Amino acid sequence: QVQLVESGGGLVQAGGSLRLSCAASGRTFSMYTMGWFRQAPGKERERVAAISGSSGWIWYADSVKGRFAISRDNAKATVYLQMNSLKPEDTAVYYCAAEPRTPYSGTSYDYWGQGTQVTVSS
Repeated sequence: QVQLVESGGGLVQAGGSLRLSCAASGRTFSMYTMGWFRQAPGKERERVAAISGSSGWIWYADSVKGRFAISRDNAKATVYLQMNSLKPEDTAVYYCAAEPRTPYSGTSYDYWGQGTQVTVSS
């Protein structure tokens, strides 16, 4: 069982930056693929980025490539999402997710955080 707690969301102007963090419970964090997803009002949830347990495999959605960076610190059981050059269309609730397979390229994760709101004003 893994519990995930996101932090770092907020309100930012277009062009600004935010760094999301997701702290995980449990002693086997390095055995999980971690992902960041987002869901905007009226839209389906979409995967934004994912990282394997060893950080050897990283995936980004085309919409965020070159602007967002996912990383993890296994010693701290924490995954991060650095978001730069933010756009109004990045506004969404951002969720952290964990899947006990690594690497894992799918979108069906077993464990989810409660989400953190990111709002980008124009």
